[in-house]
Amino acid sequence: MRLRVEFTTEPFDLDRAPAHAVVAREVVEAAELDAVDVGPFGNTAEGDADGVLTAVDALLRKTLAAGATRISLQVNVIGEGE
Repeated sequence: MRLRVEFTTEPFDLDRAPAHAVVAREVVEAAELDAVDVGPFGNTAEGDADGVLTAVDALLRKTLAAGATRISLQVNVIGEGE
């Protein structure tokens, strides 16, 4: 099964990336995912179910530890794996 996760971390800071946003980017870029798109107002990542779920677990734990006060995420099934 393939999944797509879309997420944002808060609080926002338009002047510079807060620590939790930097950590979120590092987590998804280091994860075993096929596609990662990181932007200032939303982020997406795709991959097999195990890779996405592992990344989501790390994302939640590490961004909270780095100061996130809110994490919004949505996970969608986008297809079957090979």
